[in-house]
Amino acid sequence: QVQLVESGGGLVQAGGSLRLSCATSGGIFRLNAMDWYRQAPGKQRELVATISSSGSTNYADSVKGRFTISRDNTRNTMYLQMNSLKPEDTAVYYCHVKFLGINYWGQGTQVTVSS
Repeated sequence: QVQLVESGGGLVQAGGSLRLSCATSGGIFRLNAMDWYRQAPGKQRELVATISSSGSTNYADSVKGRFTISRDNTRNTMYLQMNSLKPEDTAVYYCHVKFLGINYWGQGTQVTVSS
């Protein structure tokens, strides 16, 4: 059974940093691209960053140069290092993987950036 568990969210001042983690189980990690999404209150869920199984990355324009996605295949864990945080980064952050045509989501972790 595929499970995704996020951690690392919290409250931080603008300009600060946080590191999110997404621990996976179910044997799918090494073979699949994975993503971070976020959803702010009253807004649609949006793609933040993607990392392929080989480590290639892509970012939303709004986070380029500030966020870094990475993965540790030995720990079956994905990370999102978030620097220079802005109030507009406030959202619930979710990790995601699509495996055999099924979308799997974690429970989300809240990130709140105060001005």
